Amino acid sequence: MSTATTAGAREHARAQGGTVVECMPTVPAGDGLSWAETVPGGGYAGKRLARGTTLRLTDLYGDACVSVLAFNADEPWERLNVADTVKVLWQAYIGEGHLLLSDQGRVLASVTAGARDRSDTFCGTSTLTSNTDRYGDGSPHGTTPAGRELFTLAAAKHGLTRRDLPPCISFFQGVRVGDDGACIWLGSAGAMATVELRAEMPLIVLLANVPHPLDPREAYTCTPVRIEARPGLPTAPSDALWSRTPEGERALLNTADYLTARGIA
Repeated sequence: MSTATTAGAREHARAQGGTVVECMPTVPAGDGLSWAETVPGGGYAGKRLARGTTLRLTDLYGDACVSVLAFNADEPWERLNVADTVKVLWQAYIGEGHLLLSDQGRVLASVTAGARDRSDTFCGTSTLTSNTDRYGDGSPHGTTPAGRELFTLAAAKHGLTRRDLPPCISFFQGVRVGDDGACIWLGSAGAMATVELRAEMPLIVLLANVPHPLDPREAYTCTPVRIEARPGLPTAPSDALWSRTPEGERALLNTADYLTARGIA
């Protein structure tokens, strides 16, 4: 059906009326959740989260690959810095107890649950060029959208542009670096695997659920991920995570100092 004319576009849009998409919208806060959504493979999501919010991601069927970006909601020029997240905390494999740092030496979020062997800080997400070469299309509204294109759409809803998108961290599909320096794809964490992130300051969080760039399967394979966010409290000095490492403690102190000056902490 051609969409080259207004009439054709209208008929095409109306023809989608019976389409069923596995996607659950936001649940009212009275249900104990500040955000609940199921994002299909090839989908994206984004939300502003209050400090202390716990964001739980669940791979429903075992083939999700969720790439995550985080921004300081009040000053979004401060954003996730994957290089500092890895080098400052001496760990490239992200799992429970890890802190996600900005380039200001502050903690955007902490990982409160999740396996290190199924995360990726090396490969980023797919691009328009890579998906076009591999699947024939990488456009955000096509059948095989690229992660960076979806991030661009999610960012626009928060006043951000493509230039604001840094490298991301991905969960549920693992990567290891071999002795020769090559990245080795480990595959899925399995159905119902979960990752939990805790917002250590007010955040803008963007997510893209697309196949991992190293996934060797010929078909565009990515299944839905469940998002659930609940209000809570940020990491406190009494929490074991606060003093787990001297580098992490310094980053949390930097965060506390910044938030106190702004009247948030």
